[in-house]
This record gives sequence, structure tokens and C-alpha cells, in this order.
Amino acid sequence: MKTKLLTTLLTLALAFTASAADKDKHEHEAKAGPTGGRLITEVEPHVEFFVNKDKKVEIRFINDDMKVVAPGAQVISVTVGDRSAPTKLSFTKDGDKLVSDKTVPEGNDLPTVVQIRAKEGDKAINEKFNLNLNDCPTCKNKEYACTCAHGEEKEEKKK
Repeated sequence: MKTKLLTTLLTLALAFTASAADKDKHEHEAKAGPTGGRLITEVEPHVEFFVNKDKKVEIRFINDDMKVVAPGAQVISVTVGDRSAPTKLSFTKDGDKLVSDKTVPEGNDLPTVVQIRAKEGDKAINEKFNLNLNDCPTCKNKEYACTCAHGEEKEEKKK
């Protein structure tokens, strides 16, 4: 009886450890889209979130080969900025991308929520992040789409 209990506990402990390691590994495998925007991979096709030079948001749909595919029936909405007065962006089709109707608000490191629906009426997938428009010091992307692990070196040094 004790052996069964110990075996079960050990198996559960190993399963949780492996699960945590997989999650940690997944979180550090950041990828940017072909335009240099943040790649959201929880949906198919993937979604690239990119802020252009006019501070409008561009949404592109990306297949597994990192090629842009034409928008379909997807419904995208973005809420960005201070929670007390957020800016809600809606999108119109412009060739192979969707472009926001408004610009992102002034400021930096803005709370952002991207809601993605495969089609009108479907359940939304939510992606939350801070929209940091600073240039990354080590990769060519903006901080919101950074693919390097420059923040980890600081944490490694603390240990």
C-alpha cells in the first residue's frame, strides 16, 4: 500500500515538474511575425500585431510557413491604454491586412488586449500584453515584439 502511494506521488511530482518545464520553455520561444510585429500563435492562422509608423495597428494572418494569408471571416478587436479611459480599435481590410480605425494613444507600456474570433459569434481568444514601443536593445524589433531574452540576464545575475 505504501509503495503504491509513494509511486503515485512520485509520478504526480514528475508530471508537474515536466509540465512546468514545458510551460517555461514555451514562454521563452517568442517569435516575431514577418513584419517585425508580435506573433500570436494561439489561433490558426496565427496573428501578427504590428504598430506602423503612423501609430495605427496592422493585423496580418500568418500560416505555419510564416507567409501572410488573406484575411477571412476573422473578427479582431483591440483595447489599448489606461483602464480608466481605454481606446477601442476596430479594423478595416486593406489588401492582405487589417488596419485600425484609430491610432494607439500616447504613452508607452500600455496595457493591451487583442480579441480574436474565427468568425462573428465565436468565442474570443484573448491575448494580453503591454504595448512597449521602445526599440529592443539587442534585437531589431520593438519591445512588444521582442524575440530575445535580454530580460533574463538580469534575473540570472540576481541568483
